[in-house]
Amino acid sequence: MENGITGQAFIYGCSAIGAGLALIAGIGPGVGQGIAAGYGASAVGRNPGAKSDITSTMLLGQAVAETTGLYGLVVAIILMFVKPFNM
Repeated sequence: MENGITGQAFIYGCSAIGAGLALIAGIGPGVGQGIAAGYGASAVGRNPGAKSDITSTMLLGQAVAETTGLYGLVVAIILMFVKPFNM
C-alpha cells in the first residue's frame, strides 16, 4: 500500500483551494458597489433633481463592477464540478 497522496487527490485538493481563492474575487465588487451606492445617495441628497441620471449611472457602474465577482464564481464552479482527470 502506498503512503501519501495520489495524483488525482492532489488535483482535487488544488481545485478546491483554487475555488476558494476564486470566490475571494467577490469581496472587491461588494466593497465597490457599497461605495458607489453611498456616493450615489450622497449625490441625490445634494441634487434631488438629478435623481434619475444619478441612479442610472450608478446602476450601470455597479453592473460593470459585478462582472468580476461573477467571473470568480464561474471559475470556482468550474474548478469544483468539472473533473478533467476522472479515470
